[in-house]
Amino acid sequence: MQTRFTTSPTTIIRPNGHLNAANASEFGRELAAAITAEPTATVLVDMEEVESLDSAGLMVLVSALTLSQGRNQRFSLCGISASIRIIFELTQLDRVFEIFENQAAFEKALAQASNHLAIA
Repeated sequence: MQTRFTTSPTTIIRPNGHLNAANASEFGRELAAAITAEPTATVLVDMEEVESLDSAGLMVLVSALTLSQGRNQRFSLCGISASIRIIFELTQLDRVFEIFENQAAFEKALAQASNHLAIA
């Protein structure tokens, strides 16, 4: 279902195919495990290979975001296709999630945040 890479302090999860009711529970468990494995890790879900997303898949992402926020961890998404982005916009979750165009844009934002903290 997904591929998980850990690049301290970032854990990258790359689901593929369909995130739907058929596999949402499994994906949710994998996300929760990734979030709780490293207490200070940033989690990035790279959705470049996700073909479709239903309400069950969306709720798993919301639950993972909530878990991350409760642990003071950064939880971001990237690589969302135009058709899936519409789902986030219609539900106004694009205002809740930190969404990047791709992994490079995420890494650039992370580096800028680190530089800003170093200066402050």
